[in-house]
Amino acid sequence: MPSHKDLKARQRAERATHSESVALRVHRALSWLDRAERENTDPDARFVFLWIAFNAAYATEIHDPDMTEKRSFQKFLRNLLQLDTQGRIGKLVWTEFSGSVRVLLTNPYVFADYWRHLGGQISADEWEARFKTSRRAAERALASGDTLVVLGVVLARLYVLRNQLIHGGATWNSRVNRTQVRDCASFLAKLVPVVIEILLDHPAQDWGAATYPVVDVSGGQKS
Repeated sequence: MPSHKDLKARQRAERATHSESVALRVHRALSWLDRAERENTDPDARFVFLWIAFNAAYATEIHDPDMTEKRSFQKFLRNLLQLDTQGRIGKLVWTEFSGSVRVLLTNPYVFADYWRHLGGQISADEWEARFKTSRRAAERALASGDTLVVLGVVLARLYVLRNQLIHGGATWNSRVNRTQVRDCASFLAKLVPVVIEILLDHPAQDWGAATYPVVDVSGGQKS
């Protein structure tokens, strides 16, 4: 797995060939990956830094009224997997399935419908049925080599934890959520460098306009 140091050295050597979109995404994602790799004592902070790094890589301005954020995210994942000619993401999912991925798929506390049940929106039978269906879908997708489906399910779990932490739905360093924080951070720590590496492999790829472009003091945009 490439480290921040390796990826940063490559970025510096190749950035003159990068499209504006790739240049900004990679630069931002690397800055947060660097911070995450230096975080050895706080799993909550490490997960947040890694999520920001991942978000920096994929986030884009959505101008099409028919393109929701979920669809935009799915489009990014499809493009990413198509460009991953070495199958790095697929190998990661396979390797991690017996570890952090399997744990995430069996952990109800990072499943959105579990919390909808606790909030009275759906019944216990409904959330349990959806939980089982989601796990089976991921296992079938893995068996058939459908990395997109498995990755989508795993990232949906990570997104639940992201919401818990970012929106104040969890206590910092709480002993009750250590398992999911550790497992989610472990998976992201392996996924984010691969995502950045794929972006570097395709320097001219158009990923759409990055969010919050850099603006100079005169009000113009800078690449």
